[in-house]
Amino acid sequence: MHRDIFRTAAWRGHALAILAWMIAFALRYALAHWFPPGFPYLTFFPAVVFVAYYAGLRPAILAATLSGLSAWWFWIGPIGFDLGVATLVALGFYIFVVSIDIFFIVGMDGASRRLAQEVERSTALAASRDILLREVQHRVSNNIQVVSALLSIEARGTADPGARRALADASSRTALIARIQRHLADAEQQTTAFNAIASGIADDALRAAARDDVSVTISGEGVILSAEEATPVVLIMLECLNNALEHAFPDRAGRITISLSDEGAVRTLCVADDGIGVSIAAGPAPESLGLKIVHGLARQLGGGWSLSPTEKGAVATLQWPKPADPH
Repeated sequence: MHRDIFRTAAWRGHALAILAWMIAFALRYALAHWFPPGFPYLTFFPAVVFVAYYAGLRPAILAATLSGLSAWWFWIGPIGFDLGVATLVALGFYIFVVSIDIFFIVGMDGASRRLAQEVERSTALAASRDILLREVQHRVSNNIQVVSALLSIEARGTADPGARRALADASSRTALIARIQRHLADAEQQTTAFNAIASGIADDALRAAARDDVSVTISGEGVILSAEEATPVVLIMLECLNNALEHAFPDRAGRITISLSDEGAVRTLCVADDGIGVSIAAGPAPESLGLKIVHGLARQLGGGWSLSPTEKGAVATLQWPKPADPH
């Protein structure tokens, strides 16, 4: 039975009160010979509670009044409205009990309804906030994409090769930031799985470098990046990947392995290759723009970045503190 059906129209609540009283009166009258003396209200209390729960305050008062008058006339003292002391005490007891019942039931019902309204209002506000946040993220992504396009146009119109390359690098990096922002917005959340975005960006890097002879393997072990981590981590990963494509495999095929893992309170990103290894001729310049960006992003994460040789090539390692779980 839906409770609000007796509250939307006043007559329904009062009709329920009269019906509940009639049923309680009929039961009490039918069982009068079975009840011991001193229980005039036994069937009326449940009727009042039932009406208070389903119909509210005024119908409950109506049911309580009808029930009290019926019990007073038929089952308290002699038949009729007796005004003896014992009768008045019994009536007082009845009034006290039904008042307490109605007070608590109606009060708790009102509190639960107010709580439900607050929950509904909070849910609506949270939904509006999420929509606004996604819209802001899309706008930020679009604005960054416009900046990337402007840099690309400027690069194509620049005669100086060095300036053209710098502008093209800046354009590709801002385009990547826009893509990360859009991915976070499309995910409708403040976290994103590393594998979900790293694989697409690695494929783009391979196509841009025209290196179909290099394979890339990505393993994130289910690591989830927060919104604050996603942009710097993926930018560093791409910079390391591009360095490996440029310096590790100048004239041959190879393999690059990208892994992200949690080790206690520390997160570690490794970009390893089986190329020619780290050397002065092959490695990036110590003061190159790419390395400056990598070190700056590592400091932003509160961690550190290093590049070291291995038996089969080189590995770039980024380590930073794992953020606290917001839940």
